[in-house]
Amino acid sequence: MPENIQQKIEELRTELHQHNYNYYILDEAKISDFEFDLKLKELQELEKNHPEFYDANSPTLRVGGEITKNFPTIQHQFRMYSLDNSYDFDDLEDWEKRIIKTINEPVEFVAELKYDGASISIFYESGKLRQAVTRGDGFQGDEITANVKTISDIPLTLKGDFPTQFFMRGEIYLTRKNFDKINARREEEGLDLFMNPRNTASGSLKMQDSAEVRKRGLSAVLYQFISSEIPAETHWELLQNSRKWGFKVSDQAKLCKNLDEIKAFITYWDEHRHELPFEIDGIVLKVNSIKQQAQLGYTAKSPRWAMAYKFKAEKVETELLTVTYQVGRTGAITPVANLKPVLLAGTIVKRASLHNEDIIKKLGLHEHDFVYVEKGGEIIPKIVGINEEKRKSDSKEIEYITNCPECGTELVRIEDQAIHFCPNDLHCPPQVVGRMIHYVSRKALDIEGLGAETIEQLYREKLIENPADFYTLTKEQILPLERMAEKSAQNIIDGVEKSKQIPFEKVLFGIGIKHVGETVAKKLAKNFNSIDDLKNATAEELIQVEDIGGKIAESIVNFFKDPENLLMIERLKSYGVQLEKGENTNEVISTVLEDKTFLFTGKLSLFTREAAEEMVEKHGGKNISAVSKNLNYLVVGEKAGSKLKKAQDIGTSEILDEQQFLDLISN
Repeated sequence: MPENIQQKIEELRTELHQHNYNYYILDEAKISDFEFDLKLKELQELEKNHPEFYDANSPTLRVGGEITKNFPTIQHQFRMYSLDNSYDFDDLEDWEKRIIKTINEPVEFVAELKYDGASISIFYESGKLRQAVTRGDGFQGDEITANVKTISDIPLTLKGDFPTQFFMRGEIYLTRKNFDKINARREEEGLDLFMNPRNTASGSLKMQDSAEVRKRGLSAVLYQFISSEIPAETHWELLQNSRKWGFKVSDQAKLCKNLDEIKAFITYWDEHRHELPFEIDGIVLKVNSIKQQAQLGYTAKSPRWAMAYKFKAEKVETELLTVTYQVGRTGAITPVANLKPVLLAGTIVKRASLHNEDIIKKLGLHEHDFVYVEKGGEIIPKIVGINEEKRKSDSKEIEYITNCPECGTELVRIEDQAIHFCPNDLHCPPQVVGRMIHYVSRKALDIEGLGAETIEQLYREKLIENPADFYTLTKEQILPLERMAEKSAQNIIDGVEKSKQIPFEKVLFGIGIKHVGETVAKKLAKNFNSIDDLKNATAEELIQVEDIGGKIAESIVNFFKDPENLLMIERLKSYGVQLEKGENTNEVISTVLEDKTFLFTGKLSLFTREAAEEMVEKHGGKNISAVSKNLNYLVVGEKAGSKLKKAQDIGTSEILDEQQFLDLISN
């Protein structure tokens, strides 16, 4: 009898896997949804009654339900490189010339759509999905296997003659239709709408309940076979084989014999991309020959045999409805244009950033103007021009507000700065909340469980008004908050207690003295043994500290003149927060970088910017904040931009990649 049940279970699994393949890969459904659901329920019932026949890749796991509270960090066996970008055909011609010069033989390419989603690496062994890991920093990522198994485009078991072990790389994304469905549900529930499909897809992958991930309706496309042994001579052949094994591969990919065919492919999709049911932001080009790929190799951050062509920003016209103003943590006022909804780059745009009063005046913005809106890689688009021909004769020019929209305090504008500020920093609600959010942030006190939403709730309930209030919270006060459980409340209490061990320099950064950023806080902590020493310092004494100018010195002196700030400091001291320098604050490991200045730019993958700057200081070097003739080394990560260009123009700085920086220290 058990043998018959096991056979029935295996037959149902095989049949359902095949129906999934027919529907999602071949787009040829053989049975109705109703019939599929009946078979799935039959299998679920059999598996429930006979757990001894459990299979981690059963089709029933597509529905989710597994809860993952922590996503372990996994080292990538094969690094997930990023791609170099190009924005015009001249770049592509230069790229092709470099390739031909290196390999000295004819080259053909594969052109693929650049899906706008989240990268994933999936490990298959003996035809079974074993593990799925996010891109992370390229060297390591988060394991999200349970969530990935809920995505129907990704096969749990493979078909045909496949290699024993390999990785498939791909992109997980949301179709426009499913993205709109999610936002429609959120609107009904009174929740904030998601900004775009890419960020929503990425965030969905880290949800703790895989059943909720399933509801998001994520899609996937697989585009790269990775293994130490490649069972084909070309990338194109690998794509076709992958499709036979059960992977969803892009139908739009094309084998191109020359650059003219590539240009035609790019031009077509630049014009027709919005006809696709999903978003793309460019085209990916790869050398087809696996042998030639190996000859070309890699730079420190990207393969030489691949290139991403990015589409230029799009522009549309729509009507300006109103201008509203947001107050930031530091009191900076940001004007926002509220627009008549318009489709731009595949999403509905309702708002655009106006940045400051000078931008509004430069645009000459009037009420109900028809404006040109551009979205160039930003979440919030920006206004780039006005159609003055459509302006009404009685339209009034937009006048910048004079008082804070939150607390009514008269705004100030500091000379030589473009932004207006609300000076009521201790009582203006967004500033008060922002100050407390800053205090608990990772680079400051790093208090677990106290996110922005929780802090806002605590403030609304009048339980906290400044950072010292965190240390008086009780579990009984926290538990009644919305979506707060016993363990979450205890985590907050424990996190607050743990923060009492955070060193002086981080506390100094966390209390939020204007103009005292992370680097300045470190300099102050090196030169003043305690918060009391800093409080008693004169502006003249402060200016003697390296990198402390008159503006920062004045801000520090003014901070300690305020009785409310002094009371907060005294309370923090009484609760045991570290407001004196510890023994190892000035620890220097070596002087190998002595008298050398460093600046880091771009996205770092071997270490964080914080860790990099700490390494510089611990080896006797100095971090500076801008490119100048005084800069000795510019260390560049991925997508380095204006700072790299300026350093190249000046020509006095040595440019290093991350590994060369580490080599410099080790030498």
